[in-house]
Amino acid sequence: MTAQRTRTGIEVALGDPQVIQGTRVGLLTNFTGTTPDLGRTADALVAAGVPVTALFGPEHGLNGSVQAGQSETDALDARTGLPIFDTYLRNGDELDELVAASGVDTIVFDMQDLGVRFYTYIWSMYDCMQSAARTGVRFVVLDRPNPLGGAVVSGPGLDVAGYGSFVGRADIRLRHGLTAGELARLFAGRHLPAQGLRVDLDVVPMSGWDAAADFDGTHLPWVAPSPNMPTLDTAFAYCGTGLFEGTNLSEGRGTTRPFETLGAPYVDERLAARLRGTGAPGVLFREVWFTPTFHKYAGETIRGVQLHVTDRSAYDPVATALTVLDAVADLYPGRFAFLPGEDPEPGHPFDRLWGSARLREAVQAGRPASALNPGTEAVEAVYGDDVLLYPRGHRAPSA
Repeated sequence: MTAQRTRTGIEVALGDPQVIQGTRVGLLTNFTGTTPDLGRTADALVAAGVPVTALFGPEHGLNGSVQAGQSETDALDARTGLPIFDTYLRNGDELDELVAASGVDTIVFDMQDLGVRFYTYIWSMYDCMQSAARTGVRFVVLDRPNPLGGAVVSGPGLDVAGYGSFVGRADIRLRHGLTAGELARLFAGRHLPAQGLRVDLDVVPMSGWDAAADFDGTHLPWVAPSPNMPTLDTAFAYCGTGLFEGTNLSEGRGTTRPFETLGAPYVDERLAARLRGTGAPGVLFREVWFTPTFHKYAGETIRGVQLHVTDRSAYDPVATALTVLDAVADLYPGRFAFLPGEDPEPGHPFDRLWGSARLREAVQAGRPASALNPGTEAVEAVYGDDVLLYPRGHRAPSA
């Protein structure tokens, strides 16, 4: 018997394009905005008669041609001829002016989030929701699955006042457990009103999504959400190892297994041996040598470990990352370091990823990182019915 496939928001909307409404529609999307046959959302909406008049692009650009921290410049889309407005790192008055210049009365969001707080697509959505509220533009989310599943949340929240940035605008957990549509409901119902903002929000929900399963359970094709996210296992690892972007340990950018590979010139055989002895559930560690083609230590052969996720349901990305952090800090004192901040965000980048300075300060003081792991909780216990769109399973949270 053929397994049931999840129908994403765009597929539901194409069955009834009137749910989008709007007379001048701007589409906030990128290469992950696809139909089930992997056509582009933009083309499908235009073909369905939706009056799309502008495209908005996020980090990595509409076409995904650039690396992290970059975007494609404003241009015309070659296929539709529509103008592209680059939203990356634009917020406040600058983003309001961009939305006004586009002339749209409705913004539709269709991108694949990763389920991790410091993945930036949800903050492009958040910024544009704020702008929509200020400019009187309606906002519609075409929902997509959370690739990590929607059963649990884990990791810390975010101290917005001290550490808010484009890798975290609002206080949500590191592994947030929600879909983009549910996040939009959370932002619209709680976070924006606290700023005196009200947005006219609609979410086109999915059908057939099992929140207790990971992305494989959707039976949809995996489209790499960004250049360094090639597989679902990469996404699971990134939920924890993405923290190492704020350190002098390579997180594997410039290799074929980014975020599953960690290393540095000072790492030796002791790291893999130490990690293999931890008994971390759902993951194995293998010693590797690698030469990044770009980013940290580009062109230099370095030593490290590769994480092999063997059981996603048992694997705790945040706890595993803290185990690695403890091992590296203990084995290589004086060599392992947290990166300093740079303008325009001078604070430690690690703190913005974690959500506060507490973890970095603990490690620098010689205290175990693992002691700061807040553990996991069931999604139902964290969010209310005004946020959740889909029933949750009852997987017990880990200690």
